[in-house]
Amino acid sequence: PWLFKRGNLYYNVYAADIPGNPPEKIAYATAEKITGPWTYRGLVTGSPKAGFTIHPAVIEFKGQWYFFYHDGSTSLNGMPGGDCRRSVCLEYLYFNDDGTIKPITQTQEGISRQAASPQQAVQLVPLKDVRLLESPFSQAVQANYQYLLAHNPDRLLAPYRRQAGFEPKAPPYGNWESMGLEGHTAGHYLSAISLMIASGADPEGLFRQRLDSMINELDQVQKANGNGYLGGIQGSREFWKSIAEGHVELIGRRWAPWYNLHKMFAGLRDAYLYGGNPKARELLIGFADWCEATISGLTDRQMQQMLGTEYGGMNEVLADVYAMTGNKKYLDLAKRFNQRSVFEPLENHQDKLTGMHANTQIPKIIGMQRIAALTSDDTLHTGAAFFWETVVNNRSVVFGGNSVSEHFNDPKDFSVMISHREGPESCNTYNMLKLTEMLFMAEPKAAYVDYYERALYNHILASIHPTKPGYVYFTSIRPDHYRVYSQPEHAFWCCVGTGMENPGRYGAFIYAQSKDQLYVNLFIPSELSCAADGWVLRQETKFPDEPRTRLRLQLSKPAAFTLNIRHPVWVNPGDFAVKVNGQSMEVKSTPSSYAAIRREWRDGDTVDVELPMHLHTERLPDGSNWVAFLYGPIVLAKPD
Repeated sequence: PWLFKRGNLYYNVYAADIPGNPPEKIAYATAEKITGPWTYRGLVTGSPKAGFTIHPAVIEFKGQWYFFYHDGSTSLNGMPGGDCRRSVCLEYLYFNDDGTIKPITQTQEGISRQAASPQQAVQLVPLKDVRLLESPFSQAVQANYQYLLAHNPDRLLAPYRRQAGFEPKAPPYGNWESMGLEGHTAGHYLSAISLMIASGADPEGLFRQRLDSMINELDQVQKANGNGYLGGIQGSREFWKSIAEGHVELIGRRWAPWYNLHKMFAGLRDAYLYGGNPKARELLIGFADWCEATISGLTDRQMQQMLGTEYGGMNEVLADVYAMTGNKKYLDLAKRFNQRSVFEPLENHQDKLTGMHANTQIPKIIGMQRIAALTSDDTLHTGAAFFWETVVNNRSVVFGGNSVSEHFNDPKDFSVMISHREGPESCNTYNMLKLTEMLFMAEPKAAYVDYYERALYNHILASIHPTKPGYVYFTSIRPDHYRVYSQPEHAFWCCVGTGMENPGRYGAFIYAQSKDQLYVNLFIPSELSCAADGWVLRQETKFPDEPRTRLRLQLSKPAAFTLNIRHPVWVNPGDFAVKVNGQSMEVKSTPSSYAAIRREWRDGDTVDVELPMHLHTERLPDGSNWVAFLYGPIVLAKPD
């Protein structure tokens, strides 16, 4: 085995003789402490091209990571290679944003080819390392806690038991859960409680109990289905058999079947990555294998025809399975869910989105960027970045939302949005924030965070009622209009599912990090801990009620690194001010950039940041005579 440390994680890379699947392969595990506990992460690379054995070594040199191994593919003096005549091989090594290793393909060229441009310039800090302090965000988390506990997991799982031939333990819920989208909420629920666990919002362990119980129940369901399937769609077995036989036109006769299944795919992924349930990983891989078997016989034309119907983020979640396992078949499977008629115009900087269902497109673009990050595909990245730019700059209103009655309107005419009661839906912004996070990791630009902040405060945080828990579907910009909040156990809209997930994610984008740099993106009261390196950063602020924030450092020993503090787009040039331990610092920053402070930090250091806000207006993207008033990033509204 080969042991090394990168960032806050220890890695154990070793040769694995997998029973029933020889020859040896390289697998790895990670731990936050060198003494463990260690978590198995999957394969780094497959079997050697020749021979049985393969052994690893990993080093970093001048910022680039390298992976050494051996195989028996090289001949010498006419003698073929083999187990006793091995050749040393060398490949570039890359990491995903969550610290997992990107699977390695063994090549003839090795490092003679140019190193790929890493698509993750920075990483978001793990959600488990961030804790929210008292603020409207922590209050919303408490409201979400109540809402989630109000639901009965047995009712959420009723469609799954029914399709597996079991008697449901409780009757299914109504609303969308009995109108053709049976089972979608269970996947959202798994994601939501896993995120709440990771973010420290499970003080009594109730979500942990529910998560483990639901995963055990789904394990029974998957075994009863016998083929890896986990879905609640009515008549599942016959329906998916017909799809596998090539009758892809049937997809359009149901309510978004792949979209429905995607929620369970994502729920299982999050149950493993955030909830730490290892069985969820097994179920997810089995489900992915079912997916592969189902579409393996479809032609490319049939596949593209099927993708004309909403399919959620299937490409993203299957790419995540590839990242977890190192098995390239899941990457190939993810790419089959790339809809060319949408991707190709974006890759060529063409906006053909008008009239399209907005939240059908955004998740597939998240998958576009996820695959780009895993494969260093600049074409896919360019398309995803262009999509973000055109949606944010040309198609979004002041609070960060987009679409009218779920569809992209003409960017040159927002009059229909002014008059329509169905304004931007919360789901769209939920997914735009996920896309923003991914793009930021590839290119840590303050402009991404400026949008994120605007949408987080004014749309996402505002979409949950703080005292009577419920979530908002549509937020109309029609003057003097109202909003409708969901009620627990009665409403199961799409925005209820994503609404459940949002509060657990509030801490995901406050901070980011790279090798020796820490980014402060958002000014939300919170505490960031790094137990492995022995330091804590505490952010104390009443922002936006007060235009300032204070950062306090607790370090077990002095540490040199760069602290990058965002200079928001709404702070005028020259107004942004920073003090370290009470002493004014000369910082070079402009609106929508970062002020970089590099020094040797010591225990007890404080950083005070002044963020003067001002009143300003913003027109609709079409330039019409409708304006919104803002104070800093906060959209002002007339009180009831």
